[in-house]
Amino acid sequence: MAARAIWKGILKIGTTKIAVKLYSAVEDRTVRFHVLDDRHLMRIKQHMVDRDSGEEVQNNEVQKGYEVEPGRFVILTDEEMEALKPEPSREIEINEFVPPDQISQQWYERPYYLAPDGDQKNYFALAQALTNREVEGVAHWVMRNKSYVGALRAEDGYLFLVTLRNAGEVISARDLPKPSGPAPTAKELTMAKTLVSMLAGEFNAKDYKDEYRERVMEFIERKAKGKAPRLRAVKSRKQAGSLDSILAKSLESLKKGKRAA
Repeated sequence: MAARAIWKGILKIGTTKIAVKLYSAVEDRTVRFHVLDDRHLMRIKQHMVDRDSGEEVQNNEVQKGYEVEPGRFVILTDEEMEALKPEPSREIEINEFVPPDQISQQWYERPYYLAPDGDQKNYFALAQALTNREVEGVAHWVMRNKSYVGALRAEDGYLFLVTLRNAGEVISARDLPKPSGPAPTAKELTMAKTLVSMLAGEFNAKDYKDEYRERVMEFIERKAKGKAPRLRAVKSRKQAGSLDSILAKSLESLKKGKRAA
């Protein structure tokens, strides 16, 4: 199925403007279920009710409130919420270019492709320049009443835009608890390095699938055909013991696998 653009805009770098189309670079494949009536297997609706009385609350009686302290709310009207939205814009503005290693991976959120919308000459020239210079552009734009910050890069000859999380959402490793207990021994460090080197390989995306989704969909398809499939329970393997013994077992298992191959 051909990709469909979800938004159009103008990529602005200084005085240069390039018309682009935005395509989602990922697809949500979560298995979703409908909520049904247990007796008639008809879809049911969810309603908002008063927590104390249990009575249904109509939409025109609902207000948005932010709890500033237990039991105390600041109420915002629809008009106030509308006035707080960012000004609509179709410009994706690039303010600066930075080396890729300056943006840590936990900042990246959702990826999009930017494709040319008309003139392709400047578009592919920019994609080639980003590839040659090995830099990422820091982008700012508004889409569907929300402000975004993103990283613009080149990917397989096309422009690639990844939304970035806000500073308040990213947790630094400095905020984690300090390591406790004895430091790894020289023997454990050597074994760990050996284990990593023995597992060296190349990433192949086709090797990584949502096994749970596949099991659920296979089960659904078999039931839809009138069959009564049985699923074996998935058992997790637990490892216990010292780091030394765990690494030794892992290395021995890898060596057996290589000898068998």
